[in-house]
Amino acid sequence: MRLLMLGGTEFVGRAVTEAALERDWEVTVFHRGHHAPPPGVRALTGDRTDGERGLAALADHAGDWDLVVDTWGGVPTAVRDAARLLADRAGHYTYVSSRSVYAHPAPAGLDEDGPLVGGASPDEDGDVPYDRAKRGGELAALDAFGDRALLARAGLIIGPGENIGRLPWWLTRIARGGPVIAPGPRTAQLQYVDARDLASWILDAAAAGLHGPYNTVSRPGHTTMGELLDACVRVTGSAAELRWTDPDTLLAAGVEPWSGLPVWLPEGELYDALHRGGHARAETAGLRCRPVGETVADTWTWLRERGGTAPQRPDRPAVGLDPRLEEKLLAL
Repeated sequence: MRLLMLGGTEFVGRAVTEAALERDWEVTVFHRGHHAPPPGVRALTGDRTDGERGLAALADHAGDWDLVVDTWGGVPTAVRDAARLLADRAGHYTYVSSRSVYAHPAPAGLDEDGPLVGGASPDEDGDVPYDRAKRGGELAALDAFGDRALLARAGLIIGPGENIGRLPWWLTRIARGGPVIAPGPRTAQLQYVDARDLASWILDAAAAGLHGPYNTVSRPGHTTMGELLDACVRVTGSAAELRWTDPDTLLAAGVEPWSGLPVWLPEGELYDALHRGGHARAETAGLRCRPVGETVADTWTWLRERGGTAPQRPDRPAVGLDPRLEEKLLAL
């Protein structure tokens, strides 16, 4: 198969690229040149925010592709321009979207037929909220490729290469040892996808010609908060003591769910939306999620290979609990 990866040098895009190379596919990576792509690809460089000029290397490249995968998360003009350029040069287009495209509140079990936010116009420039940008990207992909477009609506994504900082923060904090604030209850069910499992599914689904939206997440309760943090203690070899703390105490102290204590959400609308979403369609179409212990162990190995510091996307704020707030909570 001939794959064109739009992006392909970090996290999900890199996972897709590496998975395709493992299959001995012919891979072309179109990226901005900020990070080196994996060895073995053909690299084209350009900035998709620069209109037609930014796509010149792609436009001038001779040849076509069986599949395109696009992880763009900014204004949808970039998806529009790339998809239009490639509509007659590629057989299939996968857009890695987000479950953020569902209108709030998204109830537990919501499937792909749920109500959606209004997408940003593919012609809209400037700052666009993430949910509207992702929906706008979907609409742009559908406009150019129709029933040759696959929309992979991911939720929480973790695993080696993560450049948001959620699992790396937990691993780094627990590795330091000592008492660690752990958000209860430890039995709280989590829903996510390992970037490598997402990548493998995308390639299989695209090659099979699947189209339309799929919620690409594990089943709710694939793991729990307790299992996740216990795995962090185990793989780091730390003597950390997990201090399980009830949600009301955390919220009263000013802890921000999701960002202050990554992955964690108290029960409520946001928890239902992010950890209890409908998953059956992607599972039926072959999505398989590896055990959480494997994801945590491989992420720790990757993190140590980098000297203990994870990359950080410049467009996302750093996550993690302020040490002063942690001290306050530990003293309670």
